Amino acid sequence: MPAKKSKNRESKNNGKRKALVSMLGGFELRINDAVINESMNRSTKMWALLSYLILRRGKNVPQSELIDLLWPDDKSRNPLNALKTLLYRTRMCFSPVLGEDVNLVLSRRGFYLWNPEIECVVDVERLETLCREVEEEDADEEQKLDLYRQIAYLYKGDFLPKLSEMLWAVTNSAHYHALYLSAVRKFSDMLVERELWSELNDLCVKALEIDPFDERLHSLLIVALLRQDDSAAALEHYETATNFLYKNLGVRPSENLRSLYAEIMNRHMIYDADIDMDTLLDNLRDIANESGAFVCDPGFFKLAYRLEARRAARNGSSVHIALLTVASPDNSAPPLRLLNASMGHLLEAIKAGLRKGDVASRYSGAQYVLMLPTANFEDGQLVVNRILRIFAKRHPHNRLKILPRIFQLEIAK
Repeated sequence: MPAKKSKNRESKNNGKRKALVSMLGGFELRINDAVINESMNRSTKMWALLSYLILRRGKNVPQSELIDLLWPDDKSRNPLNALKTLLYRTRMCFSPVLGEDVNLVLSRRGFYLWNPEIECVVDVERLETLCREVEEEDADEEQKLDLYRQIAYLYKGDFLPKLSEMLWAVTNSAHYHALYLSAVRKFSDMLVERELWSELNDLCVKALEIDPFDERLHSLLIVALLRQDDSAAALEHYETATNFLYKNLGVRPSENLRSLYAEIMNRHMIYDADIDMDTLLDNLRDIANESGAFVCDPGFFKLAYRLEARRAARNGSSVHIALLTVASPDNSAPPLRLLNASMGHLLEAIKAGLRKGDVASRYSGAQYVLMLPTANFEDGQLVVNRILRIFAKRHPHNRLKILPRIFQLEIAK
């Protein structure tokens, strides 16, 4: 009899189902060919319940803990009934996919728990394991490279982004996000050291999809493109990155980004040294035929400023600078969402209101600076007023205001 019981127990253990669970980038659970994911139901509480019990599998989770987790601010008279209803709906939602015999969540007196007969392989737990292994002292450089590659492949997005209003999910998301970025920083250092530029390129592209606000990643991507002799792509990404950081953070390019811009310009000069005259004239003709004002980054604006100051000193002409600042009605800093939209609309008005000879640049997160050659103070006012009229006509319901200032360019001695 004992032998028979042992055999039955062994058979039962061998019959356990295995679930592959993803929580990075969104929830998905696979058991053989059956898949359940967030597209099946919009109830965030359902996915929060499953995720929480999976992460705490092997433990009996009190009903009160789940109620506090799922309804932290709910004043319902019967939260226990709401929890039971949620569990019932969860079972009804998944049984057509998984089968009537698959019960993900079990109930005990006063507790719920993940079904121990369903083993789970969870991506966030794998991430933790990989991050520990890569820090072990006995791991050699090649092993670390392989582990970092696994981490980069595994991290498909932040932890359960649809649960961003739940504190426990936000806390976990910040933790895993920090683990990933730390690994990316160390991985990228190794790739730079080994001059693996193509792989660095791919790593930065993927990492920037997850964290587009990381200036270091933008800089590394530009470096990778330059080292692969693609200065055109490097220049394009420099412009994309600086515009994005201006628009969303209100920051100007760092010294590192500016030095990369200088390298890009130098490489353009070197690589185009053998250009023929016809090609040069065609390129210049295309630039000359572009309509509207010339919009550039602050670094180039400073060079244009210096050139105009010297020209004005030599010719005795007048050049004026206009600064347009977007502000709230009470002159305070506007909400970021409204500011970003208004800055985009203002740029359209600037392009429509300026002439070809005028130069414009985004000076900060809430300001554009304009250079108006051959204009006196009154002409400058007319130009600025024209821009403001275009802006007001195109966006009559905009709640923000534009504060203009005009002053004469300092003449170089």
